[in-house]
Amino acid sequence: MVQTINNNIPNVTELIFARHETFYPRYGWLKKGFEAVNANSNIFLEEDAHIQLGVGKNMAKAIRYWCGAFKIIEDDRAGQSSSQASPQISQFGRLLLGEDGYDPFLEDPASLWLLHWHLLQRPCKASAWYAIFNNLRQTEFTVEDLLLMLIQYRDVASNRTVEASLKKDITCLLRMYVRQGDDLSLNEDNLDCPFAELGLIQRLGDAKHYLFRTGAKTSLPHEILVSACLDFAKTFSTSQRTISLSSLLFDEGSPGMVFKLSESALCDAIEQVARWCNEITFSDSAGIIQMSFTQDPAKLSHTVLNKYYGK
Repeated sequence: MVQTINNNIPNVTELIFARHETFYPRYGWLKKGFEAVNANSNIFLEEDAHIQLGVGKNMAKAIRYWCGAFKIIEDDRAGQSSSQASPQISQFGRLLLGEDGYDPFLEDPASLWLLHWHLLQRPCKASAWYAIFNNLRQTEFTVEDLLLMLIQYRDVASNRTVEASLKKDITCLLRMYVRQGDDLSLNEDNLDCPFAELGLIQRLGDAKHYLFRTGAKTSLPHEILVSACLDFAKTFSTSQRTISLSSLLFDEGSPGMVFKLSESALCDAIEQVARWCNEITFSDSAGIIQMSFTQDPAKLSHTVLNKYYGK
């Protein structure tokens, strides 16, 4: 049975459900959307956008949605609705996919972890994803559990999204993260789903239950994880110089929740990065284990990413 969620619904943005046109992100979509907007910021306002992108109309809408959800592009609204606004390349988008970016063609699995982190950072345009990764505290669940939890999440926020849309999000999320071999009914679609490589969700043998795979992630580099820890710390204050291990593991929106980590996996990553980064220390003070840092966490996060990507 699904656990009752807390009432800490993000109030910094509207809840957004089922904007993906039933498509999860395919290989090449984020790069395609990035290049298209970089060449023509008005492309998604044009009637033939799908023709220019070489996809169907609904796929073109999905590409725009996912590029925005992963924060590769951002709407320059200036008082306009999102459908009327011309998207611009975000700082993160250029940093990752630009000509001299970290990983322009997303060849490194680490970049998928980085994108997964940015997808779930506030403001989040994939509310079902945010809720399921952060508010569902049980590791084993069914589709029915997810639906009940999302209904609670919706109702607490006084949102009127219909259940059919919530079900579409659940289907999309599972197709996005469940490996092909774990779910034979999804095999054709998962051939095009890069995020299944992360191994975050596994389908169990009875074909009804799913499992969050909690613990160390072999394809998640220490630097990507520690960068996320620093990103999370800056959400409290840019002047903050410490954050507890407990917050990093269990707080809503934390790396521990987003990446489904064990305490040992998180501790090991921080300790490994602290060996070469003098600005980061890991200590146990009066029984409180915490990560300390001597610089603005946002700047230090960038430094750690630069180190990993060799920039």
